Amino acid sequence: MPRFLAIGECMVELSDGGHGLLRQGFAGDTFNTAWYARHLLPAAWSVSYLTALGDDPISGEMRAFMQSAGVDTAPIRVIPGASPGLYLITVKDGERSFTYWRDTSAAKRLADDIAHVERHCASADVLHFSAITLGILPPDAAITLIRILGEAAARGALVSFDTNYRPKVWRGRSDAPSLFLEAARVSSVVLPGLDDEQAVFGDFSSDAVAKRYMACGARVVVVKNGARGADVYDGAQMVHVPASPSRAIVDTSAAGDSFAAGFLTRYAQRGDAVDAARYGADVAADVISHRGALAPLSSAVLAAARI
Repeated sequence: MPRFLAIGECMVELSDGGHGLLRQGFAGDTFNTAWYARHLLPAAWSVSYLTALGDDPISGEMRAFMQSAGVDTAPIRVIPGASPGLYLITVKDGERSFTYWRDTSAAKRLADDIAHVERHCASADVLHFSAITLGILPPDAAITLIRILGEAAARGALVSFDTNYRPKVWRGRSDAPSLFLEAARVSSVVLPGLDDEQAVFGDFSSDAVAKRYMACGARVVVVKNGARGADVYDGAQMVHVPASPSRAIVDTSAAGDSFAAGFLTRYAQRGDAVDAARYGADVAADVISHRGALAPLSSAVLAAARI
């Protein structure tokens, strides 16, 4: 059975539930991608999530939520006495902002047991991680994780890196550029956002971004630029893929995560990067027409996954 493995942090999400109450959910960039991948891949594929949680009740609820979505939780390490991170969504004048409490998140220790990570990465056909995955880890643990992913790539697995840069995650650190490059060296696919690349490297063109990651050895680079679409580089050509029209833009918080799921699930099965990017754009357009990071997918998008 082919296996899709995402690695990173899932957090407790609190949002306005009305009448002065808060609504609880669970989300996180790589988990969001795994959640959508489970909906888009055939039943013959397994989808797993590698992180660390505590042994508290909220960690149990999070694990149960993942399992209810069909995501395999066997790779999750349980750390006694620990808890997941948490964030609060605040909306003002239609704009969302986020307040995080993740300093003691159990996910920061997801790579502490090297043998555990090696064992689960060794059996995956597609492995997906992000800059947030690297940013929450101590620098030596991030390097160890990259090494393990490099071993997976060497045996033929498809390794995907999303340069999802969050300044608060990297606060007080200067190693983001070097870790991005090390991550790209073990990745078959790099999914940079142009705004992230501007923040980290000062790039203002897709060409500059693609050349850097291609020079690291990436097979495919898809430079995302929000409503302007994406530029797909596969070593032989660059093709611009416009953003798909959305019924209504309600919430863009998981646009990149759902794009990654659409792209990777399509590319892993068909090997056509441009077709995969077009499908990723369709998935993202569907998702941003709903509120919340984890949104129901339309019958049209789900049907297209089976074609």
